[in-house]
Amino acid sequence: MNGTLYKFFVGDHRRLEKILNQATASAPKYDLDLYGEFRAGLLKHIKMEENVIIPEAQKVREGKPLAIAPKLRLEHGALVALLVPPPSTKIVKALRGILSNHNRAEEVQGGLYDLCERLAGEQLDDLMKKVEDLPEVPVLPHKSGPNILEAAKRALERAGYNLDDYS
Repeated sequence: MNGTLYKFFVGDHRRLEKILNQATASAPKYDLDLYGEFRAGLLKHIKMEENVIIPEAQKVREGKPLAIAPKLRLEHGALVALLVPPPSTKIVKALRGILSNHNRAEEVQGGLYDLCERLAGEQLDDLMKKVEDLPEVPVLPHKSGPNILEAAKRALERAGYNLDDYS
């Protein structure tokens, strides 16, 4: 543990946490430029995991998915859904709460990064090259309205969270 892949992804977690903290430091007035940087960074981070790390681990395991993958994917969906509406106290609290649990599951010994690093073995450099070569994710403007919030609530519920717990 604590090799190249682990350090890269954990470092990205800390970078994103710092940006979110800066963007929300004057809440409820948010720095929307920094929040936009956080959104773009989180979306790319999720893309790296969904498009490279998780599938490559499954490939090495001869098609057998990682036991942790379904839960992480549901949480990725919840996080993405929370990035659609503009930031609010509830949205930011939910992001922080889910990210805290999610990041811990990825970072612990035996978590996603540890498993993927061990599975990659000698292919680790190739795997990291794929991660680093992924293009940025296009970020659409925020959308608001009751349907958007309801969709976010459903995504959180599928992942085992309740948006109303973050009031």
